[in-house]
Amino acid sequence: MKTTNKVALVTGGSRGLGKDMSLQLAKKGFDIIFTYNSSASEAAKVVDEIMALGKKAKAIQLEVSQSKNFDAFVQQVKEVLNQDFETDSIFALVNNAGVAAYTSIAETSEEVFDSMVNIHLKAPYFITQKLLPIISDGGSIVNISSGLTRFSYPNYAPYAIMKAAIESLSRYQAQEFASRKIRVNTIAPGAIATDFGGGAVRDNKDLNAMIANTTALGRVGLPDDIGSVVAFLCSDDAKWVNAQRIEVSGGVHI
Repeated sequence: MKTTNKVALVTGGSRGLGKDMSLQLAKKGFDIIFTYNSSASEAAKVVDEIMALGKKAKAIQLEVSQSKNFDAFVQQVKEVLNQDFETDSIFALVNNAGVAAYTSIAETSEEVFDSMVNIHLKAPYFITQKLLPIISDGGSIVNISSGLTRFSYPNYAPYAIMKAAIESLSRYQAQEFASRKIRVNTIAPGAIATDFGGGAVRDNKDLNAMIANTTALGRVGLPDDIGSVVAFLCSDDAKWVNAQRIEVSGGVHI
């Protein structure tokens, strides 16, 4: 017998923003599948934290830069849903997995550029495409962008232009998936104190202070500033929010 529990799938859910998204979704009542790239031990800790909240959780290894693995990943998701979650569908998909690139346009290598395409654009595009048949009608997709699509800092072009493409992708997905009442929205975080990009925002006091001074609320972001918004968008509380870019940045550069 299939259960009625809703399942959310978060890519890159073992650390940073993705970890908090997974935990906040669990607090919102979702069972969780999340992917991790390399650290099975860290992923196991997040599974334990989610289960301590009374929800089911499963971690699946996936290197999102390798699209050749996507078909096998989707098959693994189907097996996990059937065996561990007693369902055949996911209700919410959060395309979160990503890495930073810090280089000027003049010095960007083709290898770095292609990596940004594969991780930040190709992966969300084709992971969503391949999971679409098992996303519930009336479900939700959240794509993760960046405040850097609205304002510009030096040396972030390879990263930021992929995120600008994600914002466009979200609108097209919202239009094309509307017949199944699947909502698609974009979250654009501001600078967040995590290990992302080598932990620069968290650990570089000068950078941290500079961003805080340009932010209306006077500080950089924290992971739990983001996860709760993602959980809201995935839930029925946001049932009339669709095709939107929501910047979660404390009012930076306003």
